[in-house]
Amino acid sequence: MPKYDYIIVGSGIAGLYTALLARQLGTVLILTKGTIEETNTRYAQGGIAAAIGSNDSTNLHFEDTLAAGAGLSDPEHVRILVDEAADRIQDLINFGVPFDTIHGEIALTREGAHSRDRILHAGGDATGEQIEMTLSRLAQMSRITVLENILVTDVIVEQGRATGVRTLDGRTDLAADYEGHFILLTTGGAGRIFRYTTNSPVATGDGVALAYRANAEIRDMEFYQFHPTALRLPGAPPFLISEAVRGEGAILRNKQGKAFAKNYHNLGDLAPRDIVARALLSEMAKDNSDNVFLDVTHLHDAKIATRFPTIYKTCLSHGIDMAKDWIPVSPAAHYMMGGIVTNTWGETTVPGLFTCGETACTGVHGANRLASNSLLEVLIFGKRLIQKTKSILEDKEEMSGIPTSGGSSLAKHSSRDTNDIPLSFSAIQNLMWEQVGMIRNGHDLAKASQTLASWEMDLANEIGAQDQELRNVILTARLMAEAALQRTESRGAHSRSDFDSTANEWEKHINFQKSPS
Repeated sequence: MPKYDYIIVGSGIAGLYTALLARQLGTVLILTKGTIEETNTRYAQGGIAAAIGSNDSTNLHFEDTLAAGAGLSDPEHVRILVDEAADRIQDLINFGVPFDTIHGEIALTREGAHSRDRILHAGGDATGEQIEMTLSRLAQMSRITVLENILVTDVIVEQGRATGVRTLDGRTDLAADYEGHFILLTTGGAGRIFRYTTNSPVATGDGVALAYRANAEIRDMEFYQFHPTALRLPGAPPFLISEAVRGEGAILRNKQGKAFAKNYHNLGDLAPRDIVARALLSEMAKDNSDNVFLDVTHLHDAKIATRFPTIYKTCLSHGIDMAKDWIPVSPAAHYMMGGIVTNTWGETTVPGLFTCGETACTGVHGANRLASNSLLEVLIFGKRLIQKTKSILEDKEEMSGIPTSGGSSLAKHSSRDTNDIPLSFSAIQNLMWEQVGMIRNGHDLAKASQTLASWEMDLANEIGAQDQELRNVILTARLMAEAALQRTESRGAHSRSDFDSTANEWEKHINFQKSPS
């Protein structure tokens, strides 16, 4: 069995950044189920938040993050996030990421729920792509082994410690095992579980499913962020229209052409994402429409084309000139706030198993992620993760997992429930969008949970790579549905029509673990 010091599952910014740091400490293997470039990172248009402006401070960034998190962000973890931001930005600059500048200084813009201009961007609206390309190029030039089209099916756990991974080749279904001293899950999000999403095709929740089966603790899965503004055109896939567009002055308008965001929140178009997304739903329902509009026609033509070149070209390819036409938009699944429970050093409840990025639940996002904190979170906790493993390699610390919180396990089913809906990827996406989407209720959530459990039974004996990926999708979807069913309130990105207020007694987390301690 091939052996490595670090086995990293996933090739987005989390996987590449940790790999580039780990290469100085030992042998590194990156396993990615697609190509090294196909990740959610490259779809991240907006940028990275960091309090580096002259009128900004880490305290303001700290307060904005806690406010967005709706009572569930961990203050200690948020403090680390904002305090270490500037140093991690410098790391990216040192790697060669070309952040946009104005008169020789890094350009900053504003996004929803930020009290200051603190969003760094690159290539106008291609920040994620620029980071991905830079890190990917460095990784392929380094002493890092990269295996593409390899699906990790299970984390190998021996005597309570993660020691390796089992894989299937996505092209041949050939199986292989790899042994690792440190196993890092950096597989990103799960947007493809929903019918409409801004995410990459590879974002199917693999990391959460792998961790749950390895008996790691999972948290906050009911909190899934729906981005308010994705391009909505017949026959066209959803395409993210960055929040930075509203940060530069774009206005949301309904079918009558009226600006409506101020009717829902005093911050208007730059209110927290969950509020803006639900405002769009409300306006769409009033007009019996599947979209509203984003208006940037009052901005200077040259600014639109140079600040948002990717969005401008994409809209133009669909016959929409942003300088003259309103952009039809509607919400789409965007970001998973919950995930694998981790401390500030990337450790999970399973010794030897580490995680960072969207698949991790570090506690900084709480019930609703503050815009552009996601790429920053990767840098902060990815760096700390590697620092922890370095200390372990130098025998300064023991290999140990973090204490569990006593989460519950998903119900086990001995027989298949009655379900007339045939299992398919699209059937899962439709079910999740309709019954576990932006506005939820107990009846639909219970029905979704039962259907997902039945589909899980259907896959019990399937062994191919596609079936294994579908198994991950269903398990991650079950964790979302069950958590949403348990949380009988509305908070942040979790909205229940049958429990439409926020309850003080629910200022707590919902945890799952396959075999609770």
